[in-house]
Amino acid sequence: MGDKANTHIGAAGGAAAAGRPAAVRNVVLVGHSGSGKTTLVEALAQTAGALMRPGRVEDGGTVSDYDEIEHRQHRSVQLSLVPVEWGGYKINFLDTPGYADFVGELRAGLRAADAALFVVSAAQEAEAVASTTRAVWDECAAVGMPRAIVVTHLDTARTDYGTMTEVCGRLFGGEDPDAVVPLYLPVLGPEGPDGHAHATGLTGLLSRRVFDYASGERTAAPPAEDELPAVEEARNRLIEGIIAESEDETLMDRYLAGEEIDVATLTSDLEKAVARGVFHPVLAAAPAAEGGSQGLGTVELLELVTGGFPSPLERPSPEISGTVGRTDGSTRDSAREGVGCDPDGPLVAEVVKTASDPYVGRISLVRVFSGTLRPDDTVRVCGGPHRSDGHDPGARAGGEPHEADERVGSLSSPFGKQQRVLSECRAGDLACVAKLAHAETGDTLCAPERPLLVEPWPMPEPLLPLAVEAHGKADEDKLSQGLARLVAEDPTMRLEHNQDTHQLVLWCLGEAHLDVALDRLRTRYGVQVDAVAHRVPLRETFGAGATGRGRHVKQSGGHGQFAVCEIEVEPLPAGSGIEFVDKVVGGAVPRQFIPSVEKGVRAQAARGVASGHPLVDVRVTLYDGKAHSVDSSDAAFQTAGALALREAAGAAPIRLLEPVAEVGVLVPDAYVGPVMSDLSGRRGRVVGTEPAGAGRTLVRAEVPELEIGRYAVDLRSLSHGAGRFSRTYLRHEAMPSGVAEKLRERSLIEA
Repeated sequence: MGDKANTHIGAAGGAAAAGRPAAVRNVVLVGHSGSGKTTLVEALAQTAGALMRPGRVEDGGTVSDYDEIEHRQHRSVQLSLVPVEWGGYKINFLDTPGYADFVGELRAGLRAADAALFVVSAAQEAEAVASTTRAVWDECAAVGMPRAIVVTHLDTARTDYGTMTEVCGRLFGGEDPDAVVPLYLPVLGPEGPDGHAHATGLTGLLSRRVFDYASGERTAAPPAEDELPAVEEARNRLIEGIIAESEDETLMDRYLAGEEIDVATLTSDLEKAVARGVFHPVLAAAPAAEGGSQGLGTVELLELVTGGFPSPLERPSPEISGTVGRTDGSTRDSAREGVGCDPDGPLVAEVVKTASDPYVGRISLVRVFSGTLRPDDTVRVCGGPHRSDGHDPGARAGGEPHEADERVGSLSSPFGKQQRVLSECRAGDLACVAKLAHAETGDTLCAPERPLLVEPWPMPEPLLPLAVEAHGKADEDKLSQGLARLVAEDPTMRLEHNQDTHQLVLWCLGEAHLDVALDRLRTRYGVQVDAVAHRVPLRETFGAGATGRGRHVKQSGGHGQFAVCEIEVEPLPAGSGIEFVDKVVGGAVPRQFIPSVEKGVRAQAARGVASGHPLVDVRVTLYDGKAHSVDSSDAAFQTAGALALREAAGAAPIRLLEPVAEVGVLVPDAYVGPVMSDLSGRRGRVVGTEPAGAGRTLVRAEVPELEIGRYAVDLRSLSHGAGRFSRTYLRHEAMPSGVAEKLRERSLIEA
């Protein structure tokens, strides 16, 4: 690598490469927010001839406009596809957000890609690199995905390429840090006005040549004499790492015997080791200088991607199941199907991203794993249940899958505001498909005569709630449709219609996720909403036994209303609900009206007896009453039953019950103490800890849901972004009297 001819094809010449899966490379860029992923993609596109001048790749590829909030806060919030051509290869760069709130977009990029570039800023703290990127690195390692590391921001003061490569070796190398070593060393120019020497070129360790970018064009020359010792030291370490991963077992013996291994052999073994996912070279990159056409290290990166990263033919497809069903989502056969990357095979494609364009409508970014997708084809959309009709907090999608036949609209290959129309999209490639009305992110597109289903990729559970209301009457009519589209586009967002609190709740991953959701509702769908306080579903119960008498007597001409009932109420163990017992003797309450009393009692219990929360865990015993032969009625005894329960509640202490969640917090070992202290401060009970491997611990606790409404945000701050948690409803239990009193006072103030 580093000696290949500097030839490339502009973006307009992409048809030939796109027609051959062996000539396609799908690469996802992963890294912390601010590490320079989008700038790097721009530099690579400029070097490949797809971007004529430096500057932001506007609009992110899959939709025609970035959200305004992204422009304001200067961060990427969605997956972007940038296809370029280089040396006869088509490279689909997938630029992912680095902010933790948009990890759903990152996981979609990982699903669509066959290799990953981990972008690390030399200006970052080692802790930031570890906490935000190590988990993704481990995910890629688990499936053997090839990875390389790119160090950016070398022109920032107080940065050091050597130090950062050592950090990467320690964090990503694990038990084999020699598998993470530099492939190039930066060449520093004279100190600038800021007193910092900027990188002007790279020294290829295998080729022993310096590639100078100072003029804006890449030129090659031998290294200076005073640089040779450092180059040789780094080169020896690189060669030893390559040989250690080589499939040629004689290579190490030859090297130890002092034999000079030729560069062609080392380069070939390096590329094979990278493609197998066992060797991870470190490179450096920077955007082109003003007026230049090639950014520092971009040619070397493009050579690594085309020569060292695998084609879709070399990567296994995700798990695919055969299905037997109809469009009503009926019976399926979950037998595994062996499907390879064959353009002539059965169609299997997956929607990795869904977006909306104000002019085109819904646009689906699709990765084709098998077969060929063409415009006007009829495909079957198979997937999990639509989540836009409500979702319990903390629950995952389940139930019967959905299926629908749809006609494929136009195909295009995006690049900013440009949309290049495609005649087809073959196995291994990506394309945007217009107007798939029923397709959501994660759905499978397949041939109607052979339905197949790609197993969905795991998504984090949204655990930060936001209750919303329409701002005005005009917004009420558009709110339901806008929220449904929003949730269909983003599988990390849940919409809940809470039956207890009667609130419409959006569950998101973090505050930035919430901000983007509200901004998209306003700008994309024209819906203005107001955020309101999220209410936790509380319950009431009796703290002691009590009796009550309900008397409903009215006379106003004609038939009056007469009903009297006497009840006894006693508390029951948690989870018992409402139990109604009939102990009337002597016909004091006629048999036909006893169900009426029960109906009235249960209706009043559902409305609450003290603070408006449902009453639970009591036994109500009807033991006496009176009736009138003419004026008694079903409605009268329902009213009397409700009055009796309210009178009993006035004679007994009423306790508030709050929901308690079982919480599992996964954090690095260093944060276990602070996490346990924080949970205790939230009235939580830590029930145990257990090692989770890789220097992490799982803390299990029972915590009132009133205390963890913003825990998704607080835990991220507490653990520096390294912790995550899950929550499951456990039970309702009595709220401490002091907390209940404060809650009542706050409710009165708000009222």
